[in-house]
Amino acid sequence: MNDDDIRTTDSGIEIKPVYDAGDLEGWDPAARLGRPGSFPYTRGIYPSMYRGRMWTMRQYAGFGTAEATNQRFKFLLDAGQTGLSCAFDLPTQMGYDSDHPRSEGEVGKVGVAIDSLADMRILFDGIPLDKVTTSMTINATAAILLLLYVLVAEESGVAGSQLKGTIQNDILKEYIARGTYIFPPRPSMRIVTDIFSYCAGYLPNWNTISISGYHIREAGSTAVQEIAFTLANAIAYVEAALAAGLDVDSFAPRLSFFWNGHNNLFEEIAKYRAARRMWARIMEERFHAKDERSKLLRFHTQTGGSTLTAQQPENNIVRVALQALGAVLGGTQSLHTNGFDEALGLPTARAAKLALRTQQVIAYESGVVDTADPLAGSYFVERLTDQVEEEAWRYIEKVDSLGGSVAAIESGYIQDEIERSAYEYARGIDEGMRIVVGVNKWVEDDAEPQEVFPIDPALQQSQVDRVRKVRAERDGGAVEAALADLETAARGTANLLVPMKVALSRMATLGEVSDVLRNVMGVHQPS
Repeated sequence: MNDDDIRTTDSGIEIKPVYDAGDLEGWDPAARLGRPGSFPYTRGIYPSMYRGRMWTMRQYAGFGTAEATNQRFKFLLDAGQTGLSCAFDLPTQMGYDSDHPRSEGEVGKVGVAIDSLADMRILFDGIPLDKVTTSMTINATAAILLLLYVLVAEESGVAGSQLKGTIQNDILKEYIARGTYIFPPRPSMRIVTDIFSYCAGYLPNWNTISISGYHIREAGSTAVQEIAFTLANAIAYVEAALAAGLDVDSFAPRLSFFWNGHNNLFEEIAKYRAARRMWARIMEERFHAKDERSKLLRFHTQTGGSTLTAQQPENNIVRVALQALGAVLGGTQSLHTNGFDEALGLPTARAAKLALRTQQVIAYESGVVDTADPLAGSYFVERLTDQVEEEAWRYIEKVDSLGGSVAAIESGYIQDEIERSAYEYARGIDEGMRIVVGVNKWVEDDAEPQEVFPIDPALQQSQVDRVRKVRAERDGGAVEAALADLETAARGTANLLVPMKVALSRMATLGEVSDVLRNVMGVHQPS
């Protein structure tokens, strides 16, 4: 190695061997940094950051039946977790009940199966919903799952005003990266803004959307593309809400973001800092927000699932620790650390506890929480933050020129850019230009067998039996009337969540509610 070696970040930004004062010539710290808790929030959204408020340790959990996931929730809370985060299975994400033919073989596999209010009652049995915050990773059926949560809370005497948590509700990234959409983009945007409006009135402390770069990064984007396309999606959501007649400061304080933690430590730190500064400027200059809370980019981070390797899986413990450290140094408000065995299956209880302990060691043993934004003023970090921001603005300008995020998705531009980056990343590994320990260097052939999380094949039938029992025992006429009211609202302009809540309270299933909306809004067919 020598000074002539060309090194770049994952986004292709060239890294110099040494940085000095010349790299920040003419750089205005007051304008570019400010103080923590002050515009443009580069240094964090709170004045004292973790000295005043530790990030929420929110481990993702969800598998099998509601009973099994409820037990995992309690296991994690007993281990010191400070917030819940729930994963749902593919049928739940796609709006199908567990007994639908398309659900065969997928019930409870990648998350918990929720068909009706009966399941949601079990999922949160014995958990004080007025004391915990809950994040639900759900998009196309976000309104349904949110209302089921509200109904369970109300049954236990907890008012909507007491509930705190987040619903992902970020449908645009589904068309870009994941594919768990139901309806076409434009009708889906109506549901998103209906959730904004409903929560402004009934759930004032609920984060109405978690605008997600995580899955964009999992699909193969660079760090720069992750924040650029995510912020472009956020712009589209704000514009849709304004077009629906909402005042920006009535909903913007409850917007939140979700980033992916990758291995390039300093680029990741720069990414978080740049995103925070960009969002503050977007809200002030583009949308003229007056409430300072509207300008705060509050975010959750999950360590990178795509960085985990099935080869030598215990190496993932180190990767996760570095990714988590980057998120903390970047100022995250909430953090999930992946289990080291997740390249093999769902995390085992041992791996999930170790992932939580990783956060706790960073929080209470490393000292990085003792001062806000400890890397501020670093020649390297500040220059890299500026470069990440500059490159991200170029992408946003391109998306704007195409007519905004929805149009850029419909044209395939965003998907094509991510696919190109994913190809280059994979090619770098295949050709040995990018080293992945245990995969293309220091490979071991005699791998020890690993414990893999077991999936009970009998759980699908028990879930099918429960949803059929719900249908058999409910008042069918009352359900039909409520679903008819929902269809009327869908064909008009009324807020969908009001009749939807009535239908769900009468034990309408997730699949039945989704089918009503499918019949009115149609189903998205990718070009």
